Amino acid sequence: MRTSLQSTLILLLFAATAPAADKPLALHPDNPHYFLFRGKPAVLVTSGEHYGAVLNRDFDFVPYLNELQARKFNLTRTFSGVYREVPGSFGIVDNTLAPAKGRYLCPWARSDTPGAGDGGNKFDLTKWDAAYFARLKEFIAEAGKRGIVVELSLFCTIYDDKLWAVNPMNAANNVQGIGKVGRLDVYTLKDKALTAAQETLVRKLAAELKDFDNLYYEVCNEPYFGGVTRQWTDHIIDVLRDAEKSFPAPHLIAQNIANGSQKIDKPNPHVSIFNFHYATPPDSVAVNAKLGKVIADDETGFRGTGDLPYRTEAWDFLLAGGGVYSNLDYSFSYKHPDGTAKVTTSPGGGGPALRKQLQILKEFMDGLDLVSMRPDNSVIKGGHIIAPLTGNPPEAKATARALVAPGRTYAIYIRGGTQAVLDLALPAGKYQAEWINTKTGTVDKKEDFQHGGGTKRLASPAYQEDIALRVRG
Repeated sequence: MRTSLQSTLILLLFAATAPAADKPLALHPDNPHYFLFRGKPAVLVTSGEHYGAVLNRDFDFVPYLNELQARKFNLTRTFSGVYREVPGSFGIVDNTLAPAKGRYLCPWARSDTPGAGDGGNKFDLTKWDAAYFARLKEFIAEAGKRGIVVELSLFCTIYDDKLWAVNPMNAANNVQGIGKVGRLDVYTLKDKALTAAQETLVRKLAAELKDFDNLYYEVCNEPYFGGVTRQWTDHIIDVLRDAEKSFPAPHLIAQNIANGSQKIDKPNPHVSIFNFHYATPPDSVAVNAKLGKVIADDETGFRGTGDLPYRTEAWDFLLAGGGVYSNLDYSFSYKHPDGTAKVTTSPGGGGPALRKQLQILKEFMDGLDLVSMRPDNSVIKGGHIIAPLTGNPPEAKATARALVAPGRTYAIYIRGGTQAVLDLALPAGKYQAEWINTKTGTVDKKEDFQHGGGTKRLASPAYQEDIALRVRG
């Protein structure tokens, strides 16, 4: 039988030898355009569901997360449940963000008072729904087991009056009568009681989720559509920072800047990830490179049902130096959580074929020495891209982008054309060049060569739509 002293010594020995808990996702200290996650440099790539994994009780998130893991994706984006949609919103079929009647989970608990706009009881903005927080934490934990980071969007712009009519922050939908404002004033600091409820929610989420390493927060989704003010955004960031001030390592904060591209002036210093949507061409990366933060293509997916627009956008963005690519995949629905729904009438695409193509990109990026690499198109000194006689894109729109660790690794992506010849500036050394098929992942052409320095001409095999080149020294 062990004595109490022996037991104490065993516990102390275990504490001394047990591995330390992982610190939360962070900017990489040696190259903050990328992440450090569980001890390794990382980009975040996904093709995920429409942000309702937690708030929709009918969505089985385990097969969803299994599919992301199988594709080596490491990101999922989800909304906090403060905002939800209704069936038919944006033409999305079986929208995970539009739960059926009685299937919506929100951080705030329902009261015993009937009369909410969705047909259920009104919400009580002073009480929490324990089932919601249990599901949220289970989701993040299951994602963490699979090496998947969760981007939790705290708030979302309220796009139209139908969505405001069912929102818990609408005075008509909560027993306190908080939120006697129009939907464009919800995120403005005008209503002190509403702001206080938002502050309390942020603090509650921070406290509940403090121990997760696979998490970062986005302040508000698409604030540029809904009257969201800079003052409110900065205030919420301050609240979140204050809520986490005692944590050993606070979670990263993301801010959604614009659709497309925009130069960021006077950035909030506490923001580490700047989110852009539909960021093609990837101009947002270059114009904001001096910020020394991660630039993200945080959402795309309203560009038709074909795979080509999303594959080329993803390669273009990451080879331009971006750190996140997050695609909306409408083959994930609450009826098909494994991503097998046929996408025909939703506004975007998705499905197993696209996810396989994005997996090829993810594996390509994982094989690079990201910490040492920088976007540098100046290594391409000349050459030409042969365009098809008919169809798009023509040669005038074909592009080549290079991500470079000089003398060691050159990653180049060519978008458009059918065959390319590139003149690359390479220092003297021995190299291996591989032309990679972006649709199959196969190496379609391989060349080993000794180079004396200066310009080296490399010719691709024939391809369709796009191709990638990897040169290693």
